[in-house]
Amino acid sequence: MSTQAKFADPIEPPEARRPGRPTLSDDKLLGIALDLFLENGFERTSIDAIAAAAGMAKRTLYARHDDKVTLFKAALTRAIENWIVPVEQLRAAECGELEETLQKIGQILLANILSPAGLRLLQLSNTVSVSMPEIAAHNTRIGTEPTLAYLADLFRRRLLPAVAHDSEADEAALAFLHLVVGG
Repeated sequence: MSTQAKFADPIEPPEARRPGRPTLSDDKLLGIALDLFLENGFERTSIDAIAAAAGMAKRTLYARHDDKVTLFKAALTRAIENWIVPVEQLRAAECGELEETLQKIGQILLANILSPAGLRLLQLSNTVSVSMPEIAAHNTRIGTEPTLAYLADLFRRRLLPAVAHDSEADEAALAFLHLVVGG
């Protein structure tokens, strides 16, 4: 027998499978939970239904999220963060004419709001905002505030004289946003 044969690398044993069901990533779990919350509403969606749809045991679900409220907030927060139009996308719509820029930005924001996912998400977040005001506050903080800051900056740069007060640009930004998405 040759020396090579004696010291050949041993064959790696197949990877041992851990007992139990394979588990979903938390991202997939949150997606499944959100779909059920959107379809049935918060009150009519049970942890049992989410666990069954995810193909996981309730104890595994509870190990990741303390309760239904925590799971709901995580799913809705993730969905809002994925749905918000990034300021970079609005900035990319800028062109030489302010009117054309505002039309493009308005179209982007309106398309986002009126998308099926946008309408369902807004309906759900508005429904629970009375009992969970932190959801509405989070939505405002991560979506509305950056958009308003960008619009105010755009108005300062392109519309208002250098001597204008910051509050005028802020008011113009708020008015524009209300016209487009609240209108």
